[in-house]
Amino acid sequence: MKIVCRCEDITEEDIIRAIEEYGCTTLAELKQILRLGMGHCQGRTCLPIAAKILARKTGKSMEEIMPSFRPPVVSIEVGVIAKKVKK
Repeated sequence: MKIVCRCEDITEEDIIRAIEEYGCTTLAELKQILRLGMGHCQGRTCLPIAAKILARKTGKSMEEIMPSFRPPVVSIEVGVIAKKVKK
């Protein structure tokens, strides 16, 4: 059993089952059904792994599956953003 998402304790088998049984074809659908990427790390580790599994099972390319990343692509403290807004 391969753990894909440690935060939410989701295995590769869980992802494959969601694809086969529920017809998931996007990461958004996997997130809705499994809470994939909803843990503390916000999917930094599991989403790329899940995307590879999804690509393999659906025949889609990685470009079709992986969302484009929007800033910030690194963690940032809310206090930093709040200070900028107050100015």
